[in-house]
Order: sequence, then C-alpha cells, then structure tokens
Amino acid sequence: MKVTEILSINDTSAVSLPYFEVSVAAGNPTYVSESFESTINVSQELIKNRNSTFCVRVNGQSMVDAGIDDGDLLIVDKSLPAANNNIILAVIDGEFTVKRLYRRDDDLYLQPENKNYAPIKITEFMDFRIWGVVTGLIKKLL
Repeated sequence: MKVTEILSINDTSAVSLPYFEVSVAAGNPTYVSESFESTINVSQELIKNRNSTFCVRVNGQSMVDAGIDDGDLLIVDKSLPAANNNIILAVIDGEFTVKRLYRRDDDLYLQPENKNYAPIKITEFMDFRIWGVVTGLIKKLL
C-alpha cells in the first residue's frame, strides 16, 4: 500500500446525521417506519482520541479480504498500543503499509488479507515502526 494522502482531524465541528434507532436485517427484510428518532454524531462514533487520530487513503489490494479496498479511507489512532491481530499502519524501511499484526512465538509478521500477497516477517535489520492502529474505515459505495 502506498499512502496517497494523510489527513489530520483538526476540525472540531461535529457531523450529525438523522439516526434510525432500529437494527437493519442483513437476511430477511423487516418492517421499518420512516421516521427518524434522533441524530447520531458521526465524528463521535468514528473518533475516540481526536488529537491522536488521522486518516490515510489506501492505495493497493493487499487487504481486500478484510474489506479494505483501494481508495478507502482508514481512520488511524496513533495513541493506541498495537496488539496481536490488530490492523495497523506501519513503516518499513521508509515505506508505509497497512497489514494485520501477527505474533508467532518470538516472531513478528505483517499479514496481508489477500492470498496473492505474502506475509512480511519483521527482522532486526528492518527499520520498522508502527504509526497507529486502524480503528475505522470510510468507504464510498457510489
């Protein structure tokens, strides 16, 4: 993945949208009324730590099986500690990548979510840094 944009989240204004307080069936359809009961603050739902959160646009296909596609925006929190199985934004030898962090015994790997890509084993000879944990995804469908 190459980083095409990194966007900081400095805007303190909230984005509120009408919110339908019902669950939506992903199987059989259910009856729904057309009245919105409240609003939801999208910023509050997506961003836990405003001062340490930023967005980055994905360029590549290595994470498609995790639902992360080329052109998607990732929400990344640099204040969170990276844990095993987290999706992270990392820098390896000056190159950005988004992968799943995976520990096996004493070894550390960056695991793609696409069978066409091989895992990256982190070695002591690499300049490796974790920039943050991916906490959300913004995806355009149209």
